[in-house]
Amino acid sequence: MSNRKLPIVAIVGRANAGKSSIFNRLVGRQDAIVAREAGTTRDSIYRRIDNREGSYILVDTAGLKDDPQDDFEASIQDQVDDAIASADLILLMKDSTEDATQDDRELAKRILKSGKPVVLVLNKIDLAEHFPLENFLRLGIKDIIQTSAEHNQGIGRLSHAIMERIPHVSAKAIDDRIKVALIGRPNAGKSYLFNTLAGKQQAMVANIAGTTRDVNRIDVKYHGKTIELLDTAGVRRKGKIEQGIERFSVLRTISAIEEADICLLLMDVNELNTSLDTKLAGEIIKAGKGLIIVVSKWDSVIGKDAYTRDALAPIITRTFDFAPWAPLIFTSSTTGQNVAKIYDLIMSINSERHRTITTSQLNDCLHRAIMRHKPAGLKNTHPRLRYVVQTDVNPPWFVIYGSNLKYLHWSYKRYLETQFRENFGFNGTPIKFSFRDEKQLKSNRERLAAGKDAIDNKSGTNKINL
Repeated sequence: MSNRKLPIVAIVGRANAGKSSIFNRLVGRQDAIVAREAGTTRDSIYRRIDNREGSYILVDTAGLKDDPQDDFEASIQDQVDDAIASADLILLMKDSTEDATQDDRELAKRILKSGKPVVLVLNKIDLAEHFPLENFLRLGIKDIIQTSAEHNQGIGRLSHAIMERIPHVSAKAIDDRIKVALIGRPNAGKSYLFNTLAGKQQAMVANIAGTTRDVNRIDVKYHGKTIELLDTAGVRRKGKIEQGIERFSVLRTISAIEEADICLLLMDVNELNTSLDTKLAGEIIKAGKGLIIVVSKWDSVIGKDAYTRDALAPIITRTFDFAPWAPLIFTSSTTGQNVAKIYDLIMSINSERHRTITTSQLNDCLHRAIMRHKPAGLKNTHPRLRYVVQTDVNPPWFVIYGSNLKYLHWSYKRYLETQFRENFGFNGTPIKFSFRDEKQLKSNRERLAAGKDAIDNKSGTNKINL
């Protein structure tokens, strides 16, 4: 089984080459802004892509311009160097309706010098009146794929080419080790805690915010289990993110969240409950990862006592009311206070994430919840919940079958989660629910069967005619 991080695939190229359109085609939804105006994308956008062959993180970068108009635009252009440094594969986008220029050749040269795999993607092939391939061969990139993002041409070939050139890493790969990522804003004490947990000076520690640029890793043995610690760069709020290498430090942090099983969200006790902290918690939960809220630098609080902690805890809990199941712990890497307890929490949450509940227990819980509070709906269209099964672990995942489920209100789904947690626990981890409408499933099966019969009948007719 692979223990590697998810590979990164970066899309780079000049403005208005169709990078965002290709990004949306590969992702399968409209995530990046697409417009005729050049330079629409200002910030790097990243999404995880999963398929049968493996998983990777796709990055859409800002377009490069030949003549940046101001310092801001000039700083955006620096992203390409960091994309090259961070990526496992680079997709160089080129508008096929425009000839390769000297700037294109310089860009290709910079990319090839990195030694990273490169694919030249010639987009807008449907609009090219003439296609002098020899002109693009002068860029020196051997692998060339022609696409039309607007008409969805060549996207399958491009997707296949990507999977052939990156390490095959499955986001669902089973791994004996527990991966724990330290997440938070710069100077929240992540590297101090990382070193204390690791028991040695593994990460560079300084009072300067943002010292850590890449993801540091170390394996630690605890009660016979291997725990891999990942120390990430700090994430600033959007307006404070500097251009260049720090932007891709954010990307590596997102990659670490995707790779991890459990995340420690660190907050400096002197600067609690910022909007970015809640946003990071939301990203961790959306990724289905375990969550521990860690208040760091507890030793720096003057005159603290048990009452101080008891006063702070409810304030923090209210801020993270969307994750009441996440444990809260106050720590000091300097004195070692409560650091060992983090390992106990990690082991407990890992156990919860791998728990399986019998179908009979699940359905007893579901039926009791319905008896206490039936789901509301419209006249003669009340949602009916029939039965539930568990389909996955890490995180626990439950599928509920029934009818008229499109009328099920989000508040009732939250109610069901509360009932499941009261009965089965799952402390420290999000739990996932999917809802399957039996009428819709039956309709889909009948439609597929009808289509298969039509194909069989057509094939039979052809054979007779022959």
